[in-house]
Amino acid sequence: MIDLRFLRDNPDAVRASQRARGEDPALVDALLEADAARRAAVANADNLRAEHKAMGKLIGKAKPEERSVLLEQAQEMSAKVKEAEAAQHAADADMDTAHRAISNVVQEGAPAGGEDDYIVLETIGTPREFDFEPKDHVELGESLGLFDMERGAKVSGARFYFMTGYGALLQLGLLQLAAQKAVANGFTMMIPPVLVRPEIMAGTGFLGQHSAEVYHLEEDELYLVGTSEVPLAGYHSDEILDLSAGPKRYAGWSSCFRREAGSYGKDTRGIIRVHQFDKIEMFVFTTPEEAAAEHKRLLAWEQDMLAAVEVPYRIIDVAAGDLGSSAARKFDCEAWVPTQQTYRELTSTSNCTTFQARRLAVRYRDENGKPQIAATLNGTLATTRWIVAILENNQQADGSVRVPAALVPFVGTEVLTPPR
Repeated sequence: MIDLRFLRDNPDAVRASQRARGEDPALVDALLEADAARRAAVANADNLRAEHKAMGKLIGKAKPEERSVLLEQAQEMSAKVKEAEAAQHAADADMDTAHRAISNVVQEGAPAGGEDDYIVLETIGTPREFDFEPKDHVELGESLGLFDMERGAKVSGARFYFMTGYGALLQLGLLQLAAQKAVANGFTMMIPPVLVRPEIMAGTGFLGQHSAEVYHLEEDELYLVGTSEVPLAGYHSDEILDLSAGPKRYAGWSSCFRREAGSYGKDTRGIIRVHQFDKIEMFVFTTPEEAAAEHKRLLAWEQDMLAAVEVPYRIIDVAAGDLGSSAARKFDCEAWVPTQQTYRELTSTSNCTTFQARRLAVRYRDENGKPQIAATLNGTLATTRWIVAILENNQQADGSVRVPAALVPFVGTEVLTPPR
């Protein structure tokens, strides 16, 4: 949730953020009204409680002949207090609904607009020119025995798959390399639960615009996570952190689950847009003042990992309308996919400022020992989708695929060839 003090002092900035996202700026006025109504309800209830308490003292000191009248007045006052408290609870609920309806305030510098309004910040590497007709990742993967889409669909349905043989080793190697790099950069490795409570899923912002993407186990009232960002964000919920020594950095290795609702017919071929995949996600708790600098560090760590797998890529500044409700700024790294003749997202790093931590009550103590809301950030360090770019960019004329040098120790071979 956004900072209410910022909203009260800068309503025009929040309205501008809403417009940049393509969302309703009138929600700002609705929140301001709900905020004012809640404060009025709280003040009214507080005043009535104070009057009721004062009346109780008068009854204790009153003469016997005065007490019956005072007791009758006290009963009337008690009823008014209950009505005022009910009104306060209703105002609290209205306030919470209005507060959660507004997305994070977009950081200055982020482009306005939707999915196609990104800005390319940098292009690294040159797309390869082939002297043969390149195969797509599905043809390569199946011919090399790396994954099995047909049996995945037989067992689990569309958009599921088996990683097989060297394909399984390639995925494990990719994630293991990412884990090693994360630890070397000061991250604590975590293997989190992939089922979370509703308040944790809601706290990270995934039950708003993205709720249709989330698998819900109604009988257990639990949600399957689409990223380990969710359990890692909840790891320190309702806690006060010690950030005096710097940010707390975690790297979560988990399977991730997404319904991909509304994407029928889009990227249905292969392992680009699937219901289950593995990922290592960086997640950071820090101070709001340090968040922007940490965001650049996360991007640099993603770039280091991309360099290790030897694929050409570009960095884009994601437009406000494509940020997601929790992010104030997001940078994506997109790898070149030769058979599609376009760049496709491999990593994403977001600065969520205090939006998630405010919902999850994650705080830290400032220099004066006073609790303050922390900032959170996240960033992809490796995921199954990377295999698409690795295979297509490193394929050879005979149908084999060269394994990037950094992954050879994990995969156990320098070249992937068809199984015999």
